Amino acid sequence: MNTQQVFAIVLMIIGVAMFVIGLNVTDSVADRFSNFFTGHFTDATVWYLVGGVACAVGGMMVWMFGGRKD
Repeated sequence: MNTQQVFAIVLMIIGVAMFVIGLNVTDSVADRFSNFFTGHFTDATVWYLVGGVACAVGGMMVWMFGGRKD
């Protein structure tokens, strides 16, 4: 296993962790009030959700289509 594969796996794990944190934050009091009054989640929650998906997909792309094969 080369360093590029390790980096991809770590990136996927971080992405999944960020997404799970974002899902948990959507149940917080601040986000419930924000969603009730504005119809949207707070900016921090959206960044956790979008960033988590982006990191997970990016890690998967690096793992699948990464450079050289050892």
